[in-house]
Amino acid sequence: MLTSTLPRRRTLKGLSPHGFHRVVWHEWGEPSNPRVVVCVHGLTRTGRDFDVLGEALGATHRVLAVDMPGRGESEWLADKRDYAFPTYLATLTALIAASGVESVDWVGTSMGGLLGIVIAAQRGSPIRRLVVNDVGTTIEPEALGRIGEYVGRDPLFADFASMRAYVQAISPFGPHTDEQWEHLTRTVAAQRDDGRWGFVYDPGIAVPFREAAAPPDLWPLWDAIACPTLLLRGASSDLLSAATATAMAQRGPRPRLVEFPGVGHAPTLIPGDQVAAVAQFLR
Repeated sequence: MLTSTLPRRRTLKGLSPHGFHRVVWHEWGEPSNPRVVVCVHGLTRTGRDFDVLGEALGATHRVLAVDMPGRGESEWLADKRDYAFPTYLATLTALIAASGVESVDWVGTSMGGLLGIVIAAQRGSPIRRLVVNDVGTTIEPEALGRIGEYVGRDPLFADFASMRAYVQAISPFGPHTDEQWEHLTRTVAAQRDDGRWGFVYDPGIAVPFREAAAPPDLWPLWDAIACPTLLLRGASSDLLSAATATAMAQRGPRPRLVEFPGVGHAPTLIPGDQVAAVAQFLR
């Protein structure tokens, strides 16, 4: 087992244009702690990606790691076109309200980082400190093409070992131990009724992903962010280029930029150096 404690499981009702849906989040730390960190995962991942970080921060923070709609234990949406930022932003606004605090720290990986940028740029934003993990104002088309090759395909595997090998093959996360790869697979896997293994996300999340036009210009949002910000990048990332990261470090919130050698998209926040970078910034 990668961590010594399991998070508490909590739920809320989220709202999309076509009705309410159950949203699950995972929580570490003292329930009354007002210092709250919201953690939001990437496109096909789950809130359990933050197990190691959540346990590490649990002594000083209350950590809320959400399964976004259609992922993990959260409910799948009836209309697949609702897997879009308006629904996600409504979900996260409800989560912040459920936390009972007025301001939160934010750790967002990939999609979760983009959502953090959008929220942090708003007037009166509740985000106090922002960690953006391997995503930025320009998203490289090569990375979108790579992700599009597997998202929504819903492959099935005869056994867990085969699924783990597949996850490792498609994930440019950099070096991890066998135990860490086990965790990265277990948290996105479920055994089906016929005994085969598959992913715990709705393949329908690919519908708006494939229909999306070119990514919007996010520089106006970035330039509107004023809170302390940390920008993380895998040094081999194909989604956040070195040039974009360098430009981001010189504009907007002027974040500290930390790169992890030998890591692609995206740092998992499981290895010790990655956890330490986030923990030091938030503390």
